[in-house]
Amino acid sequence: MTYREIYEEGRNSLADAAIGEAALDARLLLEYVCHTIRNDLLVHGDKPVTEEQAESYRALIQKRAKHIPLQYLTGEQDFMGLTFQVNDKVLIPRQDTEILVEEVLREPHDGMRFLDMCTGSGCILLSILHYSNDCQGVGVDISGEALQVAKKNAERICPDGNITFLQSNLFENVTGKYEYIVSNPPYIPSPVIEELMPEVREHEPRLALDGTEDGLYFYKKIVEESRNYLVGGGRLYFEIGYDQAEAVSTLMQNAGFAEVTVVKDYAGLDRVVHGILLG
Repeated sequence: MTYREIYEEGRNSLADAAIGEAALDARLLLEYVCHTIRNDLLVHGDKPVTEEQAESYRALIQKRAKHIPLQYLTGEQDFMGLTFQVNDKVLIPRQDTEILVEEVLREPHDGMRFLDMCTGSGCILLSILHYSNDCQGVGVDISGEALQVAKKNAERICPDGNITFLQSNLFENVTGKYEYIVSNPPYIPSPVIEELMPEVREHEPRLALDGTEDGLYFYKKIVEESRNYLVGGGRLYFEIGYDQAEAVSTLMQNAGFAEVTVVKDYAGLDRVVHGILLG
């Protein structure tokens, strides 16, 4: 069987399973199995694949047809120009979250201290540290399994960085003061989770998705407690859901944060809220 023939078989199988980007996912999985690049399908489509490659590819196609996310099958996802390891213990890093990192990177100076609450794969904190100079970071998550993923990513992306990962229920085990606290907390209202696409609903960790009944529980807790862990003039940055800007902004303003600002993503939706702690 040729490279193009096995690709077309995979594409058709994914299309039959109602996978939204069947052609793209079929190609990416084939490149993953065969260690090839995009042009191989165009230029070397008549090249034969081995029986072992065909078997491995079909096994992955069967899993993808069950709506297991592509990134969990390949074990990685690109974010901020870096490649992060992922598995089903962490959320898959998304392009929308790059807006949060880009906003944070507008302000830091050398040697600042960052706390990343609900760190997951570590993609936010590690990206910030990778693109800044001589800064320190603490990544916090309640999930020990998520922290194992974050530690592996740190070994690859910031091997010489000043990074600590801490298992903690929010600020329970946190000490010290920080110039920045950043967070992409669980913010999807519990009833809405059942309406999400199956890749998210059935495979990404609910612990990292569920913001309880109104989606605001973790914002309330982090805003309230962050005052004890920020230096005067310290900054708090959140990723938010598209309809949460007003509620999160109000929480921050009522807690004494000034210059509270809402930033939109590339689709024009509210995506980040940040402010400065007075005092």
